[in-house]
Amino acid sequence: MNLLQQPKKKLGQNFLIDQNIINKIVKIGNIDESKIVLEIGAGYGNLTKKIASKKPKKMFAVEKDKKIAFYLKNIFKDNDNIKIINNDILNIIKNKNLDQNIIVYGNLPYNISTQILASLILLEKWPPWYEMLIFMFQKEVAERILAKEKSKEFGRLSILSNWRLEVKKHFDVSKNCFFPKPKISSTVLSFKPIRNNKFNIKNPKNVETVTRVLFSNRRKMINKNFAKLFGNNKTIAEELNLNLNQRPEELSREMFYRIAMRYEKLFN
Repeated sequence: MNLLQQPKKKLGQNFLIDQNIINKIVKIGNIDESKIVLEIGAGYGNLTKKIASKKPKKMFAVEKDKKIAFYLKNIFKDNDNIKIINNDILNIIKNKNLDQNIIVYGNLPYNISTQILASLILLEKWPPWYEMLIFMFQKEVAERILAKEKSKEFGRLSILSNWRLEVKKHFDVSKNCFFPKPKISSTVLSFKPIRNNKFNIKNPKNVETVTRVLFSNRRKMINKNFAKLFGNNKTIAEELNLNLNQRPEELSREMFYRIAMRYEKLFN
């Protein structure tokens, strides 16, 4: 691969170069001429080219690196349905005028992957503008997203991700499939919005607050942190059938959602 510049460590750049893996990732989205696609971190266009070959209705490829974005614009200058955007994806996510039912692909920069995912989960408008997310994460981050209670990986990321999204693991990707080679392997996950969520929390910041407070002392019982949320109102714990002598990782995801609903009812 003829690179224009060395990947930038500060931008978390690790470019996917294995064509086999690229084909498998693109296949997950079932792209056809009716689909609109957004790619996060297009890099030198290896994934972009494969998605473009499926002839989506429209495609937006976002690349923060100015020089690489310029390179991509030259490659795709004759493709009217492909737009290269030189911007930070965190700015674009907040845009309320995006097309609907977008398929989002991303070999996410390792340094901000969880921030990108959290921004997509905590959108005020729900169901969101995207139909499906197909993301590659560091393997350890993927394990935290998929983790269940009573495991050392279980925490805020798993609770947030599984509140509003159906999460599916597809496959692991060897570190040998990238340039430069990262230190650890990666995992491809997909996410579909849950449209009729039984845990209907109107303000997503309440889920964020509850998980942040209860996990602030991971190894200690939740009784003191629960009091930070609800004061000395122990009747709420009784209503929830919640044992305050448990550690946060011992609570189920569903219990966190129920606590957040109760918190919202009391304070919002």
